[in-house]
Amino acid sequence: MDGPDAGAGAPELDVSIVLPVFNERGHLVDEIERVRSTMAASPYSFEIIVVDDGSTDGSSEVLKGIDGIRLIRFGDNRGSGSARRAGTNAARGRVVVWTDVDMTYPNDQIPALVKELDGYDQVVGARTSEQGTSKALRVPAKWSIRKLASFLAEKPIPDLNSGFRAFRRDVALQYLQMLPAGFSCVTTITMAFLANGYSVKYVPIEYLPRAGRSKFHWRADTQRYLIQVVRLVLSYNPLRIFLPLGLLLAALGMGKLGYDLISHPFRVAVDTLLVLFAAFQVIAIGLLADLIVRATKPRQQVDPASAEGL
Repeated sequence: MDGPDAGAGAPELDVSIVLPVFNERGHLVDEIERVRSTMAASPYSFEIIVVDDGSTDGSSEVLKGIDGIRLIRFGDNRGSGSARRAGTNAARGRVVVWTDVDMTYPNDQIPALVKELDGYDQVVGARTSEQGTSKALRVPAKWSIRKLASFLAEKPIPDLNSGFRAFRRDVALQYLQMLPAGFSCVTTITMAFLANGYSVKYVPIEYLPRAGRSKFHWRADTQRYLIQVVRLVLSYNPLRIFLPLGLLLAALGMGKLGYDLISHPFRVAVDTLLVLFAAFQVIAIGLLADLIVRATKPRQQVDPASAEGL
């Protein structure tokens, strides 16, 4: 990975905008200029960190000719999660903004997004429409995962997968090691904040069709959605799923046990024992997962914005 370091004595800025780039040559200059001009007209000091995620379409050469950005380069494609993690680690801003350069997000509204952060730890641009290819697959999958996440967090989540967000860097640094390499990093950072008592605010944004070629692959991304469901259940409030399921199986097993003893005294069917054993296993797995989640939480956490009066 090539790129400038923040430097031990580098002054802190208000905002760091992290832009992951993978094969976006056709609109790269225009989008970066849009971000720059918008921030230059705002009251915030800022930096633009561009992470070239192994582009093969000439984006790397274009980026070399753009002044006023901090460029981090990967030799190969590692995924947007890796790019965002590297950019956030290198950031000098008190606030970090994640967005894309594919023309889908309203990057001219970044200052307004940062302003909404007052009193909150993270602000997410909640999309009011769904764009992209394979909607028949994407929309139900995203809806299911969002509902699961809302159930686990015990809070409504209007948009779990939005890539347009601003958050406090000091809070996010506690959870960067949890970010997966791919697109689900945005889900992870949302759930990490919510699961650890930090506030997340949602503001509606318009979501436009992307410029260039979509990077959605139905087979690989379907598998990614399924893995994301498992990760959500095991990583955030696992007892909220495992305990009700285990108790339901236990109730079914006890009901079947009563039926067996009444219809055939002193004889218990094998399937009854299997259901009761399954109930025990589900509850045990839930307790173990909950223990791991609690044990891996940071012992000392940054105070939330509400506690600091930010």
